Amino acid sequence: MTHSSLDNMVVVKTANDLGFELVGFSPAIELTNETLKLQKWLDSGYQAGMKYMERNTERRKNVKEILSTAKSVISLGLNYYTSEEYSGEKSKGKVSRYAWGKDYHLIIWKKLDELIKLLKKINPAFEAISYVDTGPLMDKAWAVNSGLGWLGKHSNVINRNYGSWFFIANIICNTEFNYSAAEVDHCGSCTACIDECPTSAIVSDYVVDANKCISYLTIENKGDIPEKFKDKFDNWIFGCDICQDVCPWNKKFSKLTNVNEFINVGNGELSLEEIKNMSRVEFKRRFKDSPILRAKLKGLLRNANFVLK
Repeated sequence: MTHSSLDNMVVVKTANDLGFELVGFSPAIELTNETLKLQKWLDSGYQAGMKYMERNTERRKNVKEILSTAKSVISLGLNYYTSEEYSGEKSKGKVSRYAWGKDYHLIIWKKLDELIKLLKKINPAFEAISYVDTGPLMDKAWAVNSGLGWLGKHSNVINRNYGSWFFIANIICNTEFNYSAAEVDHCGSCTACIDECPTSAIVSDYVVDANKCISYLTIENKGDIPEKFKDKFDNWIFGCDICQDVCPWNKKFSKLTNVNEFINVGNGELSLEEIKNMSRVEFKRRFKDSPILRAKLKGLLRNANFVLK
């Protein structure tokens, strides 16, 4: 088969069949503007303890540093929304919706490997490297460039049909496509996410200061949680969804996920007392394939104690 036999329709159909609801295409250009914004964000110290954000600047800017033959980036979105609500019980800690079920990396990596394998079958010359927010790739920037949605003021990508409840994956590849049109920013004058953030982490439109963000403080943060945030966590002990929960696009357009592994309501809320009495063995067993593993028992314990104070 010829090189051109791999076109947009084929990729979209193959990706859809594997469960990806959103597929978009963008040329593998240098992200000059985005890199400048990232540098400004880093210079402001908004990355907090995430030192890895300061590395690999050239790769973030230019995907040809990752794959020298790169011509395009295929961006994919996988919906993870589950409709269950929190009980509001003070004895329970809340977990961000993305971490209720199986770790999305495990699910998406498998789908990406399968997708690349199928595309190579159609075109043996197809070369690709894929990422799910773990490599030196500006995943949100590529998702926006590929028309998956626009960057919301809370810095999550919003899609008109799914809101912002979707995981982003990107494939850098050596094939040219017809490129997607960028989506218009539909946030308008709405500031719901900014107004409702209890720690004022969204310091200006599209800019989040990780030092104040509950998600950062409960997951990536290795130190103590500053006392100034006492009584502001609303019982969040792993991540936080407030800025997404209050977004009008999510209130109106959320759709239930088709991925059963994302639905594990038992991990949506965790008994604070249970966490306090949990052994390391029990922690590892209970959260074996869960993103909650990332906080380690030490982190989860710190978070539980903080909201119990």
